[in-house]
Amino acid sequence: MSSFDFTTIHGSWLHPFLLFTTLALFPLSSVAQNISINESITATENSSPWRSPNGDFAFGFQQLQSNRDHFVLSIWFDKIPDKTPVWFERSSYRVPRGSTLRLEARDGLVLRDPQGSPLYNTNIIRADEAVAQGSIQNTGNLILTATNSSNILWESFNHPADTVLPTQTIEMDQMLISRKTEADFSQGRFYAGMNDSGNFVLSSKTAPLSEIFDADYYSSTTSSSNNENTSNSGLRVEFNETTVSLSVVTSDGRSLRTLTDPPPPILGAENYYRATLDFDGVFTVYHHPKIFEGNPQWTPVQWLPKDVNGICTITGKMGSGACGYNSFCMVRNGRPVCQCPQGFSLADPNDTHGGCKSDFVQNCVQGEDDECELEVLDDVHWPEHDYERLNPTTEQQCRDACLDDYFCTAAVFGGVSCWKKNFPLSNGRGNSPNSRVFLKRGKPANQENVRREKSEKRDQKVLILVISLVLGSSVLANLFFTGAACFGFFPARDIVRDSTTTTTPRSNLRCFTYKELAQATGGFKDELGRGAFGIVYNGVMMLMPDDSRTLVAVKKLDRVAQDSEKEFRTEVNVIGQIHHKNVVRLLGFCDEGPNRLLVYECMTRGTLAGFLHGNVKPGWSQRAQIALGVARGLAYLHEECITQIIHCDIKPQNILLDDNYTARISDFGLAKLLMLNQSRTMTNIRGTKGYVSPEWFRNTQITTKVDVYSFGVVLLEIISCRKAVADAEFANGENPIITEWAWECYLEGRLDSLVGSEEEACSDAEMVERFLKVGFWCIQEDAALRPTMRKACQMLEGTIDVAPPPCPFSYTFICSET
Repeated sequence: MSSFDFTTIHGSWLHPFLLFTTLALFPLSSVAQNISINESITATENSSPWRSPNGDFAFGFQQLQSNRDHFVLSIWFDKIPDKTPVWFERSSYRVPRGSTLRLEARDGLVLRDPQGSPLYNTNIIRADEAVAQGSIQNTGNLILTATNSSNILWESFNHPADTVLPTQTIEMDQMLISRKTEADFSQGRFYAGMNDSGNFVLSSKTAPLSEIFDADYYSSTTSSSNNENTSNSGLRVEFNETTVSLSVVTSDGRSLRTLTDPPPPILGAENYYRATLDFDGVFTVYHHPKIFEGNPQWTPVQWLPKDVNGICTITGKMGSGACGYNSFCMVRNGRPVCQCPQGFSLADPNDTHGGCKSDFVQNCVQGEDDECELEVLDDVHWPEHDYERLNPTTEQQCRDACLDDYFCTAAVFGGVSCWKKNFPLSNGRGNSPNSRVFLKRGKPANQENVRREKSEKRDQKVLILVISLVLGSSVLANLFFTGAACFGFFPARDIVRDSTTTTTPRSNLRCFTYKELAQATGGFKDELGRGAFGIVYNGVMMLMPDDSRTLVAVKKLDRVAQDSEKEFRTEVNVIGQIHHKNVVRLLGFCDEGPNRLLVYECMTRGTLAGFLHGNVKPGWSQRAQIALGVARGLAYLHEECITQIIHCDIKPQNILLDDNYTARISDFGLAKLLMLNQSRTMTNIRGTKGYVSPEWFRNTQITTKVDVYSFGVVLLEIISCRKAVADAEFANGENPIITEWAWECYLEGRLDSLVGSEEEACSDAEMVERFLKVGFWCIQEDAALRPTMRKACQMLEGTIDVAPPPCPFSYTFICSET
C-alpha cells in the first residue's frame, strides 16, 4: 500500500468525505463527569454532553446542519475540530429539539421527545440488578453499570453503528451498517460483520426491505473449513490498540488473520484512530493527529477491500446494485463513485447512491425513427435483468432492434451479442471494455413546431392582456354598482344564483384551452384508458420554459354529463394542491364552455394491474417497494393534506407506475373530501367489485377506513400476483375470492402457494408473512379494527410489530372453521 498516493487522496475524494463532520453537525460544549441516575440532557444548542475522563470523547446531542431543529444522539471525538461521530443511535437519529435523554434505574438511557413519548432506550432486561450509573471510558465506550456492583449491564461497544475504535471487537452477533450518505445517518446499503461460517465479510443489501444480502464483496476466508484447528464459535474481529490493526482472533485471543497492516512507524503514537464502514462501502482505517495546528483532516491508513473494484461488481438478485437505479459505478482516486449517464441527473441531489432520473421524455413511437434517437455510452454495462438477447448480431442490428421495439429503452452491445433492457437499469458499472450501451430517447421537437408553438404562446399573451384590461374595467364597474347598492342608491332586489355557475379552481395550475389539448393529443386519438367519468388520452406538450416536450395524460370528463362538473371542481381544487412522490400530479385543466379536462403527468409504466398480471411475473422486492409506496401515498392523502381525502376507489387500475416503477395513486374522480373538523362523511356507494369495504352496503357513515380495506385487498394482490376475483381457469378449483383464499393459505401455513413458489419471496418468508398479516388487519370487517394507513406503513416497514390478525370475516364458514 506504500505506493498509494495520499496527497491525491487528500486533495480529491477525501475532502468531501471528511468535511462532512464540520458541515453536518454542530457539537456542544461539555465538562468531564459520570452519569448519575435521573441525570438528563436536553437536545438544544446550549446543552452540555458527558465527557470521558481524558476529554477525548463526548456523549450527547449533535445538531444536524440539514435541519437545525433536529439532533443526533452520538459519541464523538471532542478534541478535534471535526467532532467526528464514532457511535450514534440510528433508529431515531432525527431527534426533535427539546427532547430529553435521562438515565433511569430500570431501563438505562431513555430518550423521550418534547411531549414525553419514548423514542429510544437501552433496553436493559435484568430483573435482579438496576442501573447505578453510566460513564464514558477513555476508549470511547459508553457503559452502564449495576447497583453495588461493577457489572456492565450495557455498553456502546456491543451496539456499534458504522465505526469501531481501538480495543473494540466485532462479535459474531454484531454488525456495522454504513450510513445512507455522509450527512444522512439512516441505514445505508453496506454491512460488515462475522458470518456463521467464521468469515469477516463485507456485504451489501441493495433492496433495503429484503432480508437477503447480495454476494459478499470481501471475505477474510477464516472459516473453520479453511482452518482445521478452529471452530467458528468465538471468532471475532479485534481492533488492536497496540498494533492499530484489525485481525480475526479466536476466543482465546489467537490471531488467525491480520486484515489491515499496522500504520507506518512515522505516524507515531500521538494519533487518534478509527475504522469506519463508509457510505460507499469501503471499510477504512483513519488516523488524525492529537497535536495539531490549523484544521487537519482524517487520513486513510488501510482499507478493505484492498481492490475497491470489487464493490463496483456487486451483483444482487434484487435491488439496484452498488449504485442506485439508472446509474453506474466507477473507481476514481481509489474510491468507488456513482455516476449518472448523459441525459440523467441524481434523483436526490444529496444522495449520490440514490439513483438517477431521466432528464428527457421517452416519447418514441415504435418504428418511427424520426421521433427516436440513441445516446451512446462506451465502456459502461448494466449486466442484469435484460428481457431479450440477440445472438449473433451486429452493432447496427442491435441499434435497429432497440429502435423498433416499443419496450426497449436501452440495449447493450458486446461483441456479437445484444441485450435489450428497460428502465430502471440496475447493477450498472463503468470500466467495462468492449461494452457499448444505446439509451433510447425522444428527439427534440423540430424547429418548425417550436416556432409555431412559440407564436401561439405570444398570441395567447396578447389575448390575455386584452381580456385583463376588459376584466379590470368590469371589476371597477362592479365595485361602483356594489357600493351604490350598499349605500342605498338602488332599490334592493332579490338575487337569483344560476345553479350552473362554475367555481374558479383555487389551485396554482395552468389553464389550457380546448384547442391546445386537442393539438397535444392529436385530436384525442391515442386513448390510454376509460373510467367511470371519462376517457384518458396520451399527449405531448411544451410545459417547461426551455420548450422541452413533456408526455401528459389528458382526462376528458364526458362520461356523466350531470356529475362531471362537480367531479371536475373536486379534482381541480383539491388535487392541484397535492404534491407527493406516490401521488400522480395534476399539471393543469381546461374549463372552456361545456368542456372539462384535466392534464396529469404521464406515467410511462402503465398500471399496477398490468404490471402484476402481465406475461412476466415481477420480482418480490419490486412488488414490496410498490406496496410501501401505495401505503405512503394513502397515508399522505388521509393525514397530511390540508384537506383530508378519501379516495374511495383504490384498486390496481388506479395505481400507476413511473419510469422507476414508483407507485403513484391516480384517479380522484371518485374521491370524497373529509374536512379537518369532521370525522365522517356520507356518500353513495363508490368503488369497484372486490375492493369495496362492507360499510358501503350498510348505509353507514364512511371514513378513511374504506380506503384501508381496499388497500388490504390490493396488498394481497401484490403479494400473490392474483386478481381480487380470480378467473375460474386461474383459480384452479380454489376459492376465487382473494381475501378468502389468502386467509385459507395463511391458516394452513401455505405461504408458498400464496407467492406461487417464487424463490425470491420464499427466501424472504418473514417479510411476506408480515405483509400478509398487515393485509388481513386492513380487510377486517369491523372498520374499528383496521389500522390507519400511517400505522399500516409502520407495520409494513417493520418499525412496529404486527400482531396475529383475527379472522377478517364475521359470518363466513371460513371463520367458523378456525
